[in-house]
Amino acid sequence: MNTARKRQLERLQGSLPKGALRMDERTLAGHSGDKWFASHPPEAVAFPRSTKAVSQILQFANKHKIPLTARGAGYGYVGGCVPVRGGIALSLKKMNRIREVSEDDFVAVVQPGVITAALQNAVEAKRLYYPPDPASRSDCSIGGNIATNAGGPRCLKYGVTRDYVLGLEVVLPDGSIAKLGGRCHKNKTGFDLARFFVGSEGLLGIVTEATLKLLPKPPFRACVGAGFRSMRDAARAIRGIFKAGFLPSALEIADAFTLAAARERTGSRQFDGCNAHLIVEIDGQEKSTRSELRELQKLIGEFSPLFIQKGFGEVAVEKFWALRREFSYSLRDTGLTKLNNDIAVPRGMLEPLFKFAAQLQKKHGIRVACFGHAGDGNIHVNLMMDEADPEQVRRSDAALDDLFQQVLAWGGVVTGEHGIGVARLPWWEQAAPAEVRRLHAAFKKAVDPNHILNPGKFV
Repeated sequence: MNTARKRQLERLQGSLPKGALRMDERTLAGHSGDKWFASHPPEAVAFPRSTKAVSQILQFANKHKIPLTARGAGYGYVGGCVPVRGGIALSLKKMNRIREVSEDDFVAVVQPGVITAALQNAVEAKRLYYPPDPASRSDCSIGGNIATNAGGPRCLKYGVTRDYVLGLEVVLPDGSIAKLGGRCHKNKTGFDLARFFVGSEGLLGIVTEATLKLLPKPPFRACVGAGFRSMRDAARAIRGIFKAGFLPSALEIADAFTLAAARERTGSRQFDGCNAHLIVEIDGQEKSTRSELRELQKLIGEFSPLFIQKGFGEVAVEKFWALRREFSYSLRDTGLTKLNNDIAVPRGMLEPLFKFAAQLQKKHGIRVACFGHAGDGNIHVNLMMDEADPEQVRRSDAALDDLFQQVLAWGGVVTGEHGIGVARLPWWEQAAPAEVRRLHAAFKKAVDPNHILNPGKFV
């Protein structure tokens, strides 16, 4: 940090409450990255407790052209909150109040630091429902979910974070405060500016409050788990489920490598001989859900499953998801480095995607593990790499190029829910045509002309 910058930050520190801006090495190191491999320390970390404080910090940063990168809980997987140009890391973890849960209006009003699972627990206590369920929901924050437009298994039926944002309070780069949208479930007053900030990865403004849509909580859940000898049989079963008119709340798939790792971690023999596994959850009124599950079980039985397991009610269904949550940990137990790629392809390309992943493995000599959200084509294609082997590191880069080029050729996208961040930055130009990139740049310049917010990223 140069002397002039240090003096600027000390001046800002003096204008804030004690402890609201810290510059000790431990704090800087703790705010230098997320769950991705990239990191870069900021020069200071701010801990605002109010919208007014966020506004004050942004006004100062904008005036002095100090880079500022917002940070939620730090559970991103693409380096989105890495302050690659230094400056100020703005932590929103102390803005963590649930201000309101309205049973009459079916909305929740929350600050950005609220943990997703905490919000879900609070609304479900009132028999309401906030469906978006990223895998890290016990750790990730609502602000981070909004910044990345987070999804999860339930987005097949219920939609992603964007579909639940009714209104936002946003502090713009110059420190001005904009209140966008509101608490009405329909609103066509001008541009849909509130959702414009959803998925913007902290490049356009800082969300300091969100008004979120809630639903009635489905009173009953049920689940089917099925193992198959081949991915082809599993893909046929998925097509059969949709063709029969079912819309599950979640439909997850896992491949042979993932199941072998899970078998090793859990000691369970249920995956013996199993090369694909489906989890299908449905919800609704108890009587109709039980009836639908019987039909689902019969339907899946037509596609030669090795086994079918079923569960009724909250406790039984959660056992299926406890197993699903083991998949990622199981892959880490292999001792290999997991490069998580959250690509998405059109639904009809699911089987070709798994075939292509197997070809990648043969071509580049790197293990590939695929699992994820089969219902909407958002599959986590994990390259399992020995990080200590320089040759495997080189081959992994080539494998990523092949993967992303093929996904784009199919009309897919390089990220379905994690964002561009740092990890997908090398493929941004391939993923977005020149006209689209120019439009992004125009929006960015209009809102953040000094380019202080999360600089060094895709715009």
